[in-house]
Amino acid sequence: MAEITEHDPGPGAPLLSWPDLADGALVEAEACIDGAQESLIVHRTGNCVRAWLNVCPHAGRRLDWAPGRFLVSREGHLVCAAHGASFALETGECIAGPCRGQSLRAVAVVTDDAGLHLAPPAA
Repeated sequence: MAEITEHDPGPGAPLLSWPDLADGALVEAEACIDGAQESLIVHRTGNCVRAWLNVCPHAGRRLDWAPGRFLVSREGHLVCAAHGASFALETGECIAGPCRGQSLRAVAVVTDDAGLHLAPPAA
């Protein structure tokens, strides 16, 4: 689990608000994780919101083809713009491509009335 060292938007401020989290969309958010500024991929399906680091496990490159712009296959999988690896949005697991069987690094998030936040560190 990633250690959350600071929350960029300020105490209590969401990383993304609900209007930014359209159902089914892939959205980029920025957060400081383990002392480093990181790009996150956020996906919402109904009331379920998942987040991963925006880093392909194959080559360590970002998955978006342009900042915050993600490719989705006809089958509904996230596709790495660099090498074509496909990831299941339910799990973050690579299901096709050069890193098959590896997974995106999940980032713990929580939601409230304001939107999406990094989950507090485990006690």
